[in-house]
Amino acid sequence: MNVEKMTTEQVRLSLAKLPGWELKEGKLHRQLKFKNFVQAWGFMTQVAILAERADHHPEWSNVYSQVTIDLTTHEAGGISQRDVELAQKINTVLASMII
Repeated sequence: MNVEKMTTEQVRLSLAKLPGWELKEGKLHRQLKFKNFVQAWGFMTQVAILAERADHHPEWSNVYSQVTIDLTTHEAGGISQRDVELAQKINTVLASMII
């Protein structure tokens, strides 16, 4: 699948529609804090299933109740529509949780 890197303007417009996300080091970035490790891990499990289905995987880390997510498309050399779509799905998962 040929995936194209978004322009700076496309990224800016997309970020305006992605609450909680920011641009950091050329990637879509989000820092989250949950009530505890189990809730953080449960969130990551839900996102992992979505990411696997999309064949598009986040760069992320978890330390106790904190999850850090970075999205970029390596084959495009930057942010692509695939990253925006995964960020939207992640926001949907978050909206269904009580944090």
